Amino acid sequence: MKDKTIQPTAIESIKTAILQSQYKAAKEVNRVQLSLYFAIGRYISENTRTHFWGTGVLAYISEQLQRELPGLRGFSETNLKMMRIFYEEWRNTLFYKSNSYKSSVATDDLITISNPINIDELEVEFSLIQHSETPICNKYFIDTFLNLSFTHHNLILSTIKELEERIFYIELTNKEKLSVRALQKAIKADEFRHRGALPNNFTQTLPSAQQALKAVSMFKDEYLLNFINVEELGIRDMEDIDERVVEQQVVHNIKQFIMTFGRDFAFLGNQYRVEAMGRTHIIDLLFYHRELSCLVAIELKTGSFKTAYLGQMNGYLTVLDDFVRKPNENPSIGIILCRDADSTYVQYMVRNYDKPMGVATFKTADEMPEELRRTLPPIEELKKLL
Repeated sequence: MKDKTIQPTAIESIKTAILQSQYKAAKEVNRVQLSLYFAIGRYISENTRTHFWGTGVLAYISEQLQRELPGLRGFSETNLKMMRIFYEEWRNTLFYKSNSYKSSVATDDLITISNPINIDELEVEFSLIQHSETPICNKYFIDTFLNLSFTHHNLILSTIKELEERIFYIELTNKEKLSVRALQKAIKADEFRHRGALPNNFTQTLPSAQQALKAVSMFKDEYLLNFINVEELGIRDMEDIDERVVEQQVVHNIKQFIMTFGRDFAFLGNQYRVEAMGRTHIIDLLFYHRELSCLVAIELKTGSFKTAYLGQMNGYLTVLDDFVRKPNENPSIGIILCRDADSTYVQYMVRNYDKPMGVATFKTADEMPEELRRTLPPIEELKKLL
């Protein structure tokens, strides 16, 4: 059979099946690994916290494991301690009502607690609380929890203390497929407290409560635009920067900007022109959000929030819906980015508009800690924009 007679769909179908199989296998490996680490963590915890094992034991165990299983990776002294933390942190929060495993009653002459290492222990713990009064432990959350790598879990456990916040970052990582580095950035940006806090009128302007809740969860009330560095641009005050300069820097760093907002944003253009009723309307930045299935207009304001911005955005959304939006798309959403805004006042003012919009604030590099500034693009690249 000649190559040209091979159906492209056949190749695509086989490729898709292979990739799905690889993904499924990787997920299963991750589940098994987390269960193993949880079980080993319990075993180590029970023996070290009761002082049956003295200092230096974990280093000795790690060394012996390397000797008896040459090429073994992931079982250094540090990792063994992390496994103990992994077990103890979740035992004391998520599984604290479960009594599936009880330590043996030990006497003074015991050296090691005799409970066996059950590599299925994590799955057992989840099954015990899945139908309990703990509402978060449904099948979706369990799958989400087990999909995360051990490195992701370690980062969350080491930086976040509250259970609700930990669960938020677990679900965020799974939903947005965050790398460890991206998760670290999300935690530094305090996504937990900023997502869903955007002052908006989505409830009364979007077609359903579900769509409104989804929209609220997609936006934050504050964004860190760490590629805008006022001091290095040689400009004393943010108010002295023309909005076009900020817009150009956003476009120049559009990948960073989209990652700041979320993965489902697709950039359609800046200074987006819409001709309507014999007039030209120019929108600073226009995106399409795949999950929300709608256009998202963003207006950049270098000063404080003004009520006039709401009227301007309402007009832009009107022409977008009438002249740009496709029949299968949801109503367009507008986000106004200001230097600062009183959220209570914004919430009060935005309620009387009939188009879905919200107001967020942004910070720039001059407000960042010195260690974060070092991650900025070269200043010469920014100066080219002026």
